[in-house]
Amino acid sequence: MALHRPTGRWQLGLSLSLLTACMWGALPIALDVTLERMDALTITWYRFVVSAVLLGSYLAARGQLPGLRGHPSSVYLLLLVAVLGLGSNYVLYILGLERTSPEAAQVMIQLAPASAMLGFLFFFRERFSRIQWLGLLVMASGMLLFLHDRLGEVFLGLGRYTAGVALLGAAAVTWAAYALAQKQLLHFMSSAAVLVVIYCGSTLLLLPGAAPAQILDLGPLRLWLLAFCALNTIVAYGAFSEALAHWEASRVSAVISMTPLATLLMAGIGSALWPQVVPAEELSPLACAGAVLVVAGSMAAALGKARTEDQEPPMPPGVE
Repeated sequence: MALHRPTGRWQLGLSLSLLTACMWGALPIALDVTLERMDALTITWYRFVVSAVLLGSYLAARGQLPGLRGHPSSVYLLLLVAVLGLGSNYVLYILGLERTSPEAAQVMIQLAPASAMLGFLFFFRERFSRIQWLGLLVMASGMLLFLHDRLGEVFLGLGRYTAGVALLGAAAVTWAAYALAQKQLLHFMSSAAVLVVIYCGSTLLLLPGAAPAQILDLGPLRLWLLAFCALNTIVAYGAFSEALAHWEASRVSAVISMTPLATLLMAGIGSALWPQVVPAEELSPLACAGAVLVVAGSMAAALGKARTEDQEPPMPPGVE
């Protein structure tokens, strides 16, 4: 199977990656507030159904709804992996967030781009450099430092926080599976076509466990936050998908590694302006230093990739 190659338009890829980081940075704060009135599965279902309707309507108006016939069998397998991967990631992430905090969730979910990078290095025939190994070591050290005051609870306890950390780790692995499938699917379908199939599939997958009537219990604030979470799905994953089409996956992963810092900044601003809505989490200087190390290590691991011996030239614009 031929491997997908980016177009080489790195400026566009960088801009889309920064947009993804900002959207993902704000997401856990909005989700955390919405969780007070709606369960995790229902929030996730609403995010997928709104995204499926909006993106599907846009593609239908342009006559670009994807056809699912005539593809190699590997494409259907990749679509299944993408649907299960992203659907599971959404649910596991919000369940982990419910048991920890927005700041902790964004630090722990950095395992996702790191796991995806390992997959890219393996499946797309790249090799680890010393800088990458060092970056992963720094990232792991940063996570331990961030959790330093809860290490005993995480590794020895069976409490709520421990369960949240475990769920976030599982969310990272399922996201990596989605990202790998999404990357290769771009060789056969446009990014929007891939995403609308994933959104529709995930909507059907989660429907049996969702409780749509819970939306009646939301006040105006949480309705707006739920709408933001749904639009976040389209904007962030659309930008991420397009970034992969134009820029190398390792570079995209490096930029979105800055997401925890965006969350820390937004949570601080939110708690200062609306303390009753966005409660502040007291982070020690060591925990803040750990978050910075996680970001630095993840970026180093993503950017320090070695050039592959069989690297192909970038595809020209418009070839996806």
